[in-house]
Amino acid sequence: MLTWRDQVKLENNDVLALPIFKQEESNLPPDNDNKILPFQYVLCAATSPAVKLHDETLTYLNQGQSYEIRMLDNRKMGELPEITGKMVKSIIRVVFHDRRLQYTEHQQLEGWRWNRPGDRILDLDIPMSVGIVDPRANPTQLNTVEFLWDPSKRTSVFIQVHCISTEFTMRKHGGEKGVPFRVQIDTFKENEAGEYTEHLHSASCQIKVFKPKGADRKQKTDREKMEKRAPQEKEKYQPSYETTILTECSPWPEATYVNNSPSPGFGPTHNSFPSTSVVSNVRSDCNLLPTATPQEAQQWLHRNRFSPFCRLFTNFSGADLLKLTREDVIQICGPADGIRLFNALKGRVVRPRLTVYVCQESQQGREQQQKHENGDGTVYHAIYLEELTAVELTEKIAQLFNISPRQINQIFKQGPTGIHVLVSDEMIQNFQDEMCFVLDTMKAETNDGYHIILK
Repeated sequence: MLTWRDQVKLENNDVLALPIFKQEESNLPPDNDNKILPFQYVLCAATSPAVKLHDETLTYLNQGQSYEIRMLDNRKMGELPEITGKMVKSIIRVVFHDRRLQYTEHQQLEGWRWNRPGDRILDLDIPMSVGIVDPRANPTQLNTVEFLWDPSKRTSVFIQVHCISTEFTMRKHGGEKGVPFRVQIDTFKENEAGEYTEHLHSASCQIKVFKPKGADRKQKTDREKMEKRAPQEKEKYQPSYETTILTECSPWPEATYVNNSPSPGFGPTHNSFPSTSVVSNVRSDCNLLPTATPQEAQQWLHRNRFSPFCRLFTNFSGADLLKLTREDVIQICGPADGIRLFNALKGRVVRPRLTVYVCQESQQGREQQQKHENGDGTVYHAIYLEELTAVELTEKIAQLFNISPRQINQIFKQGPTGIHVLVSDEMIQNFQDEMCFVLDTMKAETNDGYHIILK
């Protein structure tokens, strides 16, 4: 069995057989056999033996199991001296391998979020990890985690993938073949402003994720199939490596990975929500404005589930899209999607079934509650409800305050005598439209979550 160091020497000379990027052409630098990469990432999971020579390795993972990724400093003496003694930032993401799913990534992830409320696709196992600093996960990016690390020190990060490959497979008669994913790591250094936006290195590998212990069974099945092959057939396949070396690739093309807005950390939480002084709660059904820039038009297309057509309308501003006739849109997008896009462009905003206004009670200003109730200078935020359920209210409050819905244990409404009444679906259905509430938080006794009190 080859060690991971032997595998590094072999795999660095392999050529990926499949296109793996969202853009049509790779941004990789010209091939150089003598090139030494600044970093090396090693996923501690065995590769499949059923992969042909010169094809990319395939690694099977179990859902929810912690897997180590070793972050190795591979620089030569004097290379990249500007990061010596400093931290770098790495972003790990689990993305689709197939181009078809890459084009519809937004819809796929939103569908997964809907079916698995409160869950994440990718998590860090913090207690197992070594050498990482300030680990963070944004609740709106279920498939991404980030952290800082010092290349001069031993660093190992443990990841957990909670989705399985068959969750994104089209349902057909008979067995389901799971789709492959990619684990990609992008690493950045600080710029002069102290922001981690200067790209240093990117690498990725192909994986499939199975239900618990399914990866072990699949690995065993592949090994048994290879043992039954004739010797001349076996020579056409790679050996199974004990670990998986992530291969250099283009940086992830999405602009969101250089966004330096703060993401919630994994550390202990305080007895209040993050600051809401700047809240961007744009509803997905908002009308596209003629003044929208091409970038804002792209965001509108994403929010309204028209991601497959973003490439076609790359340079279209809001005014350009709104000038399209019904026939134009149908010709570009086809009958079904064309009619849907035209209606979204020209349609009016559908009024929500219930609107409530909320603000968070200040921990230092509880004595000013009377001023809040009188609307004296307090900023409220609108929450729009369509389903009128307690689950929907929980998700909307979590989204408003940029936290995970799992951190909200229960929602109570304060009664006239100060009692706490559990908010149910029936209670929400009897709320009057445009009611105002002051939100108070109370630490739950059983876990790290919170109870929300509506006053």
